[in-house]
Amino acid sequence: MATAPRPRTTTRDPETLALRLTAWLDARLPGAEVTGVRAPESNGMSSETLLFDIDHPGTPLRACAVRLAADPDAYTVFPVYDLRRQYETMRDVARHTDLPVPRVLWLEEDPAPLGAPFFVMERVEGRVPPDVMPYTYEGNWLHSATDGERARLEEATISVIARLHDQYPVGSCEGSALRRHVDAQRDYYAWVVDGLPRSPLIESAFERLEAHWPADEGPAVLTWGDARIGNIIYDGFEPAAVLDWEMAALAPREVDLGWTVYLHRFFQDLTVGSGQRGLPDFLRREHIERRYAELTGHTPRDMDFHTLYAALRHAIVMLRVAYRQVHFKEVAVPENPDRMILHHDSLAAMVRGTYW
Repeated sequence: MATAPRPRTTTRDPETLALRLTAWLDARLPGAEVTGVRAPESNGMSSETLLFDIDHPGTPLRACAVRLAADPDAYTVFPVYDLRRQYETMRDVARHTDLPVPRVLWLEEDPAPLGAPFFVMERVEGRVPPDVMPYTYEGNWLHSATDGERARLEEATISVIARLHDQYPVGSCEGSALRRHVDAQRDYYAWVVDGLPRSPLIESAFERLEAHWPADEGPAVLTWGDARIGNIIYDGFEPAAVLDWEMAALAPREVDLGWTVYLHRFFQDLTVGSGQRGLPDFLRREHIERRYAELTGHTPRDMDFHTLYAALRHAIVMLRVAYRQVHFKEVAVPENPDRMILHHDSLAAMVRGTYW
């Protein structure tokens, strides 16, 4: 995959964090010992995760993870990282649905103990489809699975999304949830390019959204936000834990479905572009739409709009990540800033209406 070097995800010292976490926990569980502190195989750039075990007298060893807001000095991916909202979303989804959400244990909003707010949750063992290198490339457990096993995982994943939308209680939602969602993305884009070169491609994508706005947006549900298989821990091929609720919001159902469809296509397009076959029969748009309709009775609509919206949202994140690399002098800004968006060709095709 011909990309720039993988951007750094932290400016913090892991050993220092481990010592500070131990001191913080001792005030809550006197006599507890924190062991095995480590980072997972991959860490996101919007937050950081540490894995550790708690050994406490009279209780069995408890496997935990701490989700820590990104270091503000590390050129954060998002302008605000609301740990309380994420903590409460995970707690409430666990209360109101049968989704396997890790149990949240403590929320710490004081930045003093670890240098930023954080929360602790129970850790669930299993395996996650990799992002680097993507699961669509050869050499990982999901790519090596049989067609039948991947079909089981696909079915179970669509069921997670359907059950969230159907089971989570949403009260009255005045006005257009979709308009608020898109306006928030406009604000995010404005923050990303403040004082920096703008992206004509992203701006043309916003224009196409306006020109093809759904006539009927549909009711608002709680959307997961980052609805993709890379945010699920699987036990075999069944979901064991649904992670990363930082982008959860009220929106039409199709916002999640579009994200699920496009984030897989993003990896699949990269794989094909590198000369591999990838997984062309996995997580196909028509399969997702059909199975979701069977599970919920709601036939997804305006999916060209919603897959374009997903690709646009992803482009804004990727542009911010690229400018983050510029900040750390890992890359230089090209003459055309659109080239900093890895999937610029597919996004441009969606803007033209030729991708699908």
